[in-house]
Amino acid sequence: MARIFMIAVLAATFTATAVVAQRPASYPRSYDQLISDARAERQVRIYGNADRAELLPVVAAFRKRYPGITVLYADLGSTEMYRRFVTETRAKKMSADLVWSSAMDLQVKLINDGFAQGYASPEKPALPPVSVWKNMGFGVTAEPIGIVYNKRLVPTGQVPRTHAALETWLRKNARALTGRVTTFDPARSNVGYLYLSEDLAITRDTRSLLEAIAATKPVLSRTSEPMLRGVAEGRQAIAYNVIGSYAVERARTDPRIGVAFLQDYTIVTSRIAFIAREAAHPAAAKLFLDFLLSREGQSLLAKRSLWPVRTDVAARRLPSSQARPIRVGPQLLVNLDRVKRQRFLRDWTAILATGAQQ
Repeated sequence: MARIFMIAVLAATFTATAVVAQRPASYPRSYDQLISDARAERQVRIYGNADRAELLPVVAAFRKRYPGITVLYADLGSTEMYRRFVTETRAKKMSADLVWSSAMDLQVKLINDGFAQGYASPEKPALPPVSVWKNMGFGVTAEPIGIVYNKRLVPTGQVPRTHAALETWLRKNARALTGRVTTFDPARSNVGYLYLSEDLAITRDTRSLLEAIAATKPVLSRTSEPMLRGVAEGRQAIAYNVIGSYAVERARTDPRIGVAFLQDYTIVTSRIAFIAREAAHPAAAKLFLDFLLSREGQSLLAKRSLWPVRTDVAARRLPSSQARPIRVGPQLLVNLDRVKRQRFLRDWTAILATGAQQ
């Protein structure tokens, strides 16, 4: 385990030309001491599930501002990240200083279970209130969840624009779409379970939509990549509840796919970051978190596929009437209730079985 970790980390170690570290103009003078402490720590360890390529510009800019601090980044799946971090922390082993994941419910559980430390970030006043919880959990991104379609198989004029239109289209074309629809498998994917739970919380009509999806005998996936690849290659015509930031980035270089965000509502999710309670390099972790939340850091994220949470940064974003952001907070713990999850998965299995018989 340790060997694999070191390989992952060393592959993501960055260097930069040494320059004088400067406190951001709007920060208090006391921040100078934090910078000094961070430089003494010399490094920050991050567990995350954003692609390394997305973070290269951010890390380069961070190291330019704060030379002498090495960024060690382990790119992990959300479930693996959760288990590794908990196991290492309980065993008093070296682990992450900063944990940053798209699995919002698991992040909130870690915070609620006492694995995070509080921090009054000087960037907090610039963040939407729904993105911060207890000065511990900070939503860094605002990523919409959408549909992805193959442009050859689904002409622009036929692309559904609302959930009701999607259901109607699926039912009308159920036979032609058999095996040609893909979505997350909530039994194997935490984020897939989260998104469907949010759908159900927003409208009871979700069950009818799920029945229409089930009637197509959908291809179920644990991650976004197989869905995007399947749609691009034409094996599937459409994918439901795909992480929009990944999809938009893919569509920039792949003309075969299109991306749409349903206009009646679009779930907006966030990658939550927190500083570990037992962080070996807490000062450096605070510096990196502040940089992620700063206008500079958010602007750099906006240039890639990670839509920023700040609204004072130039970036693509959805109208407030359309966006349904998932609040960072304790309500996410409801999704982790074992009885609720078992009930949900029983219903999901029953819906799939009914669809398979049609």
